Amino acid sequence: MSDYDLVVLGGGPGGYAAALYAASAGLSVAMVEKEKVGGTCLHRGCIPAKALLHAAEVFRTVSDAGAHGVKLPAGVEPEPDWPAANQRKAGIVNQLHKGLSGLLKRRKVTVVNGHGRLTADGAVSVDGQSLRGHATILCTGSVPRAIPGMEIDGRTVVTSDQSTNSDADRLPERVAVIGGGVIGAEFASVYTDLGVSTTLLEALPHGVLPIGPDRDVADVLSQSLKKRGTSIHADARVGTLEHADSGVVVPFETARGSEKLEVDQVLVSIGRRPVTEEIGAEEAGVRIDERGFVDVDQATMQTSRPGVYAVGDCVATPGLAHVAYAEAVVAVDHVLGEQPVPVDYGKVPWVVYTHPEVAWSGMTEAEARTAGYDVVVHKHAFAGNGRAMILGETDGLVKVVAQRDGPVLGFHLVGPWASELLHEGYLAVNWEALPADVGHLIHAHPSLSEAVGETMITFSGRSLHG
Repeated sequence: MSDYDLVVLGGGPGGYAAALYAASAGLSVAMVEKEKVGGTCLHRGCIPAKALLHAAEVFRTVSDAGAHGVKLPAGVEPEPDWPAANQRKAGIVNQLHKGLSGLLKRRKVTVVNGHGRLTADGAVSVDGQSLRGHATILCTGSVPRAIPGMEIDGRTVVTSDQSTNSDADRLPERVAVIGGGVIGAEFASVYTDLGVSTTLLEALPHGVLPIGPDRDVADVLSQSLKKRGTSIHADARVGTLEHADSGVVVPFETARGSEKLEVDQVLVSIGRRPVTEEIGAEEAGVRIDERGFVDVDQATMQTSRPGVYAVGDCVATPGLAHVAYAEAVVAVDHVLGEQPVPVDYGKVPWVVYTHPEVAWSGMTEAEARTAGYDVVVHKHAFAGNGRAMILGETDGLVKVVAQRDGPVLGFHLVGPWASELLHEGYLAVNWEALPADVGHLIHAHPSLSEAVGETMITFSGRSLHG
């Protein structure tokens, strides 16, 4: 039996954030991880996926070099080097893993390798070893959801986890992406830009990002993908896959009728489910809801068992690494006897790293109107922005949703570096700033962020360039 102030079950973003934050507050911490610290985000999700998206961006830029005054040798056409892209991705992941492992060691966090589970007496059992903490934090993560009857073989039918860890020597020539949410849209963007014949099949009425961002913003991404060659089918019901010597046949139905599509690979990207089975929850008195999520008090992240907390993908909150970080801080602050500031889940920052990028915080226009607000909306396109023109990336817009004579309710944008432009709007939403508060601030010229300032100014009834 080993005693600690805190035992953390799971070494993904929520887990290692809790361990590092608690250790920095002087607590003794043990963290249990059955694979590698860093979790899905570092090894199979956020980091490797964005590395592949950047590879696609570089390929797209090189392919368009002539328009920027850069000549390629006569007769030379750029082509994707999939093994090299994956090798660079793996190098980034390995470097970050080493850095995280070193940081945990410097903070004196005891990392225990193995499968951990709660016990009835409140301890955590790891392969016969028992760890007891004054508090325990569960962060057991998530795995890709599957479609009944659609067997994942890791070669012709894959999940996003497998796509980011591909050891294939070349890209598939034809891909069907099932699911147009964040994961599906990002992979469709990668494959399309690298020259793969890409078909996106989404069951909901809007084919790209059907849930989440404002429709005006999501539609810009949809149009951009189509313009670059992605075939998008909304309201698509996929049938049982048929395997053939030449590939995989994907039958699907839309309002136009039944169709069949033959591809080399099918990527199933219909979301993720929590990993809460076999963690000893029932024996420990930790309540799991009907969807498999750990039930928590979101003000403290405490479960139905006092002293046991849960954060990250195993709870029914936005499945984002930075949300897991924030929840870890809430849980540890409560362990320390402080008054934590709960996460405001309606205002967290969201980013989709497609081309063009999509980002948002707060309410969509439709959500604000449904909530009963008297809404004022202004938009500013990147088409006339000098910096966007210099970059050659003019697809996109900034959209601000505000209460009439009141604060900013939602901030939505699509375009170049939306991921980095988001945070000014995120602060405005969370601080309940008036559009005029932001509009009075100076935005550097030429910059992409000018589009934010120009949008805020228009709420005054006046404008500069718009």
